Amino acid sequence: MALRYCDKVAIVTGGSRGIGRGIVKVFVEQGAKVVFCSKEADGGKELESELNKKGPGTCLFILCDMSKEEDIKRLIAETVKHFGQIDCLVNNAGWHPPHKPTDETTAQEFRDLLDLNLIGYFLASKYALPYLRQRQGSIINVASLVASIGQKDAVPYVATKGAVVAMTKAMAVDESRYQVRVNCISPGNVLTPMWKELAGLSEDATRTIKEGENAQLLGRMGTEEESGRAALFLAADATFCTGIDLLLSGGAELNYGFKSQVPQS
Repeated sequence: MALRYCDKVAIVTGGSRGIGRGIVKVFVEQGAKVVFCSKEADGGKELESELNKKGPGTCLFILCDMSKEEDIKRLIAETVKHFGQIDCLVNNAGWHPPHKPTDETTAQEFRDLLDLNLIGYFLASKYALPYLRQRQGSIINVASLVASIGQKDAVPYVATKGAVVAMTKAMAVDESRYQVRVNCISPGNVLTPMWKELAGLSEDATRTIKEGENAQLLGRMGTEEESGRAALFLAADATFCTGIDLLLSGGAELNYGFKSQVPQS
């Protein structure tokens, strides 16, 4: 079977775990050369070694704090130094803070999240675009389903992801003149280490995870591999798609459900 992304060069931010890890694995399995990063070394080198042994593609792990502009510049420069081109940028690095009401959230907490979840995406795109234009490549921004449907006690996170969706559409307009496609993926509940960590902060982690599973029409959460397949589709197959928001949600946004938070008399 022919490889779907053979010898293409992709950057995946936040690629050492969760959705990013799923994307890195699928791209390497399809023959790509992948540079992935994290601000922590844990897991990155191990994943690099594991995937390079399996092939057929290759990968390179780089330490990078996506809230720091100089780190982002270095990530792009190292990719070009090693592989000579960039065909796809997957902006994925981000964080979901513990749930907190608006009036308990500080302005600095909001600013810090904006730096990582939004401005980091903008800067990575800015510095990768000269190379993406040469290859008529694509950008894939990982947003979130909650950008469309909202989420309780998560105003800063929802705001950053809503901005990612809007930025995707605006950038798709600008970059169309260079034949660079810009799309985003909005995952719903995907079972990742971050999801498990947030569930662990609740009163009953097992119940919270079960509720997360039941939020989808399909009765389960998505997987890291399914996230990778969605990104591969946008990078390799969806050549007439730009400015779209692909809902990777298992139908979580459909149908009515019991949602009232009004105290019942």
